Amino acid sequence: MTALPWTWTYEGYYPEEERLREALCTLGNGRFATRGAASETPPGPVHYPGTYAAGVYNRLTSTVADRVVENEDMVNLPDWLPLRYRMRPADAPAPGPWLTPDHPQLTGHRRTLDLRRGTLTRWSSYEDEAGRRLTVTERRLVHMAEPDLAVQRAVFTVEGWSGEVEVAAGLDGTVRNRGVARYRDLADTHLTDWETGAEDDGACWLRCRTLTSGITVALAARTRAAPRGGTVRTAVAPRRVWRLHTVPVRPGTPATVDKTVALHTSQDRARTAPLPGALAAVRRAPAVPRLLASQHRAWQHLWRQVGLDVPGEAGRILRLHVFHVLQTLSPHTARLDVGVPARGLHGEAYRGHVFWDELFVLPYLNLRFPEVSRALLSYRHRRLPEARRAALEAGRTGAMYPWQSGSDGREETQRLHLNPRSGRWLPDHSHLQHHVGSAIAYNVWQYWQASGDTAFLHTKGAEMLLEIARFWASSADWDPALGRYRIRGVVGPDEYHDAYPDADRPGLDDNAYTNVTAAWVLSRALDLWRTLPEARRRPLFERLELTREEPQHWDDLAHRLYIPYHRGVISQFAGYERLAELDWAGYRARYGDIRRLDRILEAEGDTVNRYQASKQADVLMLGYLFSPAELAGVFGQLGYLLDDDIWQATVDHYLRRTSHGSTLSSVVHAWVLARVRRADAWGYCEEALTGDVADVQGGTTAEGIHLGAMAGTLDFVQRGMTGLETRDRALWLDPAPLPQLSRFGVRIRFRRHRDIDLRIHADRVAITVPESEHAAVRVRLRGRPFTVAPGTTRRLDLPDD
Repeated sequence: MTALPWTWTYEGYYPEEERLREALCTLGNGRFATRGAASETPPGPVHYPGTYAAGVYNRLTSTVADRVVENEDMVNLPDWLPLRYRMRPADAPAPGPWLTPDHPQLTGHRRTLDLRRGTLTRWSSYEDEAGRRLTVTERRLVHMAEPDLAVQRAVFTVEGWSGEVEVAAGLDGTVRNRGVARYRDLADTHLTDWETGAEDDGACWLRCRTLTSGITVALAARTRAAPRGGTVRTAVAPRRVWRLHTVPVRPGTPATVDKTVALHTSQDRARTAPLPGALAAVRRAPAVPRLLASQHRAWQHLWRQVGLDVPGEAGRILRLHVFHVLQTLSPHTARLDVGVPARGLHGEAYRGHVFWDELFVLPYLNLRFPEVSRALLSYRHRRLPEARRAALEAGRTGAMYPWQSGSDGREETQRLHLNPRSGRWLPDHSHLQHHVGSAIAYNVWQYWQASGDTAFLHTKGAEMLLEIARFWASSADWDPALGRYRIRGVVGPDEYHDAYPDADRPGLDDNAYTNVTAAWVLSRALDLWRTLPEARRRPLFERLELTREEPQHWDDLAHRLYIPYHRGVISQFAGYERLAELDWAGYRARYGDIRRLDRILEAEGDTVNRYQASKQADVLMLGYLFSPAELAGVFGQLGYLLDDDIWQATVDHYLRRTSHGSTLSSVVHAWVLARVRRADAWGYCEEALTGDVADVQGGTTAEGIHLGAMAGTLDFVQRGMTGLETRDRALWLDPAPLPQLSRFGVRIRFRRHRDIDLRIHADRVAITVPESEHAAVRVRLRGRPFTVAPGTTRRLDLPDD
């Protein structure tokens, strides 16, 4: 791979790496995205073209392990990439074969992702047995300024022959959801009612709909070829449509085929029916050179807003992470009703569902694109009625948000999952991760503190936060022996542990992360109770039927929830200390990579529930969410001591007992260690940075990038190493730059101020506030107050720790 600051280039063609490269070369604009697959080949074991539109889901039933299961998936939409070609030499009796990267005539292959311009360029060279050479340069984009358009431009150059290139440019509706091997036993045909056709002006089209959700999808394509003098015809099949061009070629005179595609769905707002809309869009679309230029301008604008300045290879990877976050969550997202798909719009892993990963994504977006954060929180608010219904069905009050969400907010977590190591389908209890509600409440609060959007906090935000507090209040029961409230039957962020050994029911009691975050939510709900303006408070409380007794109960809970400890460290859950120790060295010697220790143990007939072994940060997640002072304050409010020695001992304990089976784990550990053991933080930072580009989880990136981990690395630079908090209408800074990354710069938006530049050095901070009519920015650097007036820069020495 060639390393340049703004490009990712893959030299050579290696079938075993193709799906990983497809995921990492995905192009999107927040509305839809397309994997960087070869345009010359259909789906198969090597190649997997996939196009996904934000919020387009469909539900199917399947039979696995003698049980009928229902799954909702983000749908793989008709493929707009097909662009095949072959040589038609004037001195040959017949055309040559259709060429692909898998054909033996391939002599060279290169793929380059241009982050600055938002384009993917694929270069292939071929030579036949007579020495005739053909070089094909295909450039493609999914337009960031025109979010319903995508473009391909193929340029053909020849050596040693003249004649024609035959090009077939089409739309293919025969696709299925086949991108994840673990799901191969599940129903995968989500599209139906295909129609295809061509218009008098040459535009061809394909229309279909999703099988059960009934979403109409339409694509239209316009092709142009140069130089003129060849032929063109249309081939229409039941699920495919092609424009077939023959284009004259000779040495020194390249041929070009341009393909412009529009994708519309019946979910689009303020648009005509999908097919007429798609046809109109391709007809009025500018020529491809103008679309390439406007794409470049759109990405220039986004990069100016992002303002990331990190040197070296770390900066190069972080720019890739920015690029992929914006492929899924761009300013266009602000106009959509969508959540944060954990694997982006890059593949079908996790079925496109929305988990708690937004906890790692929104803090980054809050300080760059707050309007996108607001839209993502509004997705949660629109599904509040479903969360209320779920709480009632569970015998609770308030709102019980699902661990996995899709189109309508019901719980989408599968009840069975496949262990590919053993081949067995196993019960899945991850729906007991009710801490997702605390993540939503945390994001509401963080968004308000960063944006100053009081209107949102006092309406949608307050309604969600209060209902989540109600859920926690109804989930806790009093234990007179402990003199504490307890929350039972949950699963924490670790995910490995979903029951006690030999228990007849799933769930664990008093997960420390769950209980601490529940106490924090209850405290924020009380803050709202006290501070909401009367004009907002009365109608909201009347609508929610909140009684005066409820806040009193919340206050009691927020001070008396139980947090288990053992041997001077915070216990992951009650009874954790009774679990056996794992022979970590033995398992590493036997298996090498033990990140998915749960699968290894199950295949051996054992269970991870018996051991002090975690998949990812659980207790230590508290150090990711809260600054040391705030976390100590929450524990103190609950009546527990959390000093530096206890926290250090807790970090050491779990660091030795975590397998890092999630890409999020290295993000959290880098963040926590940057504060307590800085010398060890860089190793986890490096793993977080390379998690997807090196596919450290062993094949998972090919199924879709890990959006939370990518955004988490960006936020690690933005907030983790700067110690940035947005509270009390001020920027609080407590920088902790790592020795390997001691100089960097970030650009943020804070309340009314855009493009505030923070430059961090090992011993000082520079803060630049652009010219505006707004008041000076209040800053607290390790507790010391400063102000920075608009149009000025302040350089501040870092006080001693």
